[in-house]
Amino acid sequence: MMPPVTQALVFANIAVFLIQMSGMASLGALALWPPGGFESRFEPWQLVSYAFLHANLAHIFFNMLGLYMFGSEVERLFGSRFYAAYYLGCVVSAALTHLAVTAWMGVPPYPTVGASGGVYGLLLAFGVYFPHRRVLLLFPPIPLPARVFVIVFAALELVFGVTGTAAGVAHFAHLGGMIGGWLLIQYRRSGFPFRR
Repeated sequence: MMPPVTQALVFANIAVFLIQMSGMASLGALALWPPGGFESRFEPWQLVSYAFLHANLAHIFFNMLGLYMFGSEVERLFGSRFYAAYYLGCVVSAALTHLAVTAWMGVPPYPTVGASGGVYGLLLAFGVYFPHRRVLLLFPPIPLPARVFVIVFAALELVFGVTGTAAGVAHFAHLGGMIGGWLLIQYRRSGFPFRR
């Protein structure tokens, strides 16, 4: 059974996705829009709210699968309170990284949605704390140690982000979620500002 915060996050994401698909409400103001410009649609709450929106069924399916697979284990390890802060910290770090990199690269403004930044932060934590646990790739179905799995995914995201491959995917948000996760893990281990 899923621990409480992971369960609540999965249910919240699914509920928002059903509202999106039903057309009952326009949720565009919850997506992450770049700040600045004459007609900026950016609002501070979007640094969190974007993570509860998804573009399509495959998008939410794979994010919720990752949240369930990695989040459940990480929540049991961290405890629900720190886990909730960790996940939200990764979501915000992903948003800030995405906004900074796309502004620096001069990418045209477009809305960003999805829980992937938070999920990539959970993936990092899973790889750090369970490095030898086997994780099965979906395509191709090859079992890898979690540490290797994390390194492969981070390297792919960096390559895709720098080369512009797989357009329409916020690769630097994924990396930003991992960066935020790494900082929070250092805080958990050593306290701020990461002293022994």
